[in-house]
Amino acid sequence: MKSAVATVACLLLAANFAQAARAAPRIAPHQETVALFSAHGVRDRPNVHDKLIDTVSPTRPITGERTVLPVLAQTTDNHGRSWLRVRLPGRTLRGQPPPPAGWIRASNTVISTTAWHLVVDLIARRVDVYFKGRLLRSYPAIVGKSSTPTPTGEYFIEEDVQLPSWSAGAPFALATSDRSNVLQQFDGGPGQIALHGLDNVGGQLGTAESHGCIRLADSTITWLAARINPGVPLTIT
Repeated sequence: MKSAVATVACLLLAANFAQAARAAPRIAPHQETVALFSAHGVRDRPNVHDKLIDTVSPTRPITGERTVLPVLAQTTDNHGRSWLRVRLPGRTLRGQPPPPAGWIRASNTVISTTAWHLVVDLIARRVDVYFKGRLLRSYPAIVGKSSTPTPTGEYFIEEDVQLPSWSAGAPFALATSDRSNVLQQFDGGPGQIALHGLDNVGGQLGTAESHGCIRLADSTITWLAARINPGVPLTIT
């Protein structure tokens, strides 16, 4: 009997450790970002002769804010030209999902860093806010239902949008580079996944009932909108 109890205790302890490991991802204290001041062609490799796979605008479509992308790597080619490997926004010009990242020239850009990182845990149905690599706050959320799930992966915040009081999801939305795998278009938009408020949409926090977006309490999204800028990395697990 003691052996069986000890075995159960060990299994529970192992499960707790596994859950803790899943709930606390390793987040870098800073993420390098780049602001674009002109349209940039995207290539698979840091080579001007490589085929263009996309073009990124210097501004975002909803607010006109400066396009800011997370930087994943840097290099210099044989002619001394600097290149940046960046995470890409949205869908490509042909309406298809872009590759996870691509290379752009570093000309007409400004590099900076952010200490913020958002993590959406779909199983726990919560949003964790990291600052300088440490968990700062954790908020309950509504995530996508089974028919319109929230896609997982590594993304970033594209735009910080203040919504009118009558708009679905007011008072704010953090529009992300994530796109629905089910909805090519939604409510006139490109099926873009956003973190937004509960105004005019409602729902019970801690459930899975959205069309893919992450809904948060109005006080939560207001707090985030005051701190989270374009280019902040977003991990959805």
